Amino acid sequence: MKRVNRLLLLIFLFILLPGCAPISKELRARADQRLTFQQVFQNPAAYKGKIVIWGGEIIQTINQKDKTTLIEALQKPLDRMEEPIDAETSEGRFLVLVEGFLDPHIYRKGREITVAGEILGEKMRSLGEMEYRYPLLLSKQIHLWKEYYYRYPPYNPYFPNYPWGDYGYYGPWWYQGPWRRAYPY
Repeated sequence: MKRVNRLLLLIFLFILLPGCAPISKELRARADQRLTFQQVFQNPAAYKGKIVIWGGEIIQTINQKDKTTLIEALQKPLDRMEEPIDAETSEGRFLVLVEGFLDPHIYRKGREITVAGEILGEKMRSLGEMEYRYPLLLSKQIHLWKEYYYRYPPYNPYFPNYPWGDYGYYGPWWYQGPWRRAYPY
């Protein structure tokens, strides 16, 4: 019986785990995993034609006259599921050129994306009062991450501090945790 359970568990994991990453297998296989954002940022022209997978937070989405969409994003490191990590640091900004129309309300400021794209080079744009050199990607695949919000249990006036502390605002210990994204509401 234990052997059958282990076999079923292994089959389940082999079916479930490959489907978790937002970028397709063939693009992940073609992407240069050793190439860092900082290397490309220093000299984008040297890496033209390479496929990379980057993630970040959308700063601005612009639909252009030639029926393409330009997304300006703040780079963030990716976790093992290729989701941008809520980090306090970033290595810079980059631009993503997407063929077709993307609605700026859906791809709005603050949303997180993961992009697999081909490096086209660089594009100079103004950032405040200075000229900023953006690495430019041609999107092969783009994934927009869902927005999640924390939801705490309601305050219980009959047991405000029993037995582990005040649940009124923070919730019990099992509702808290190191997870940034707890519940998709």
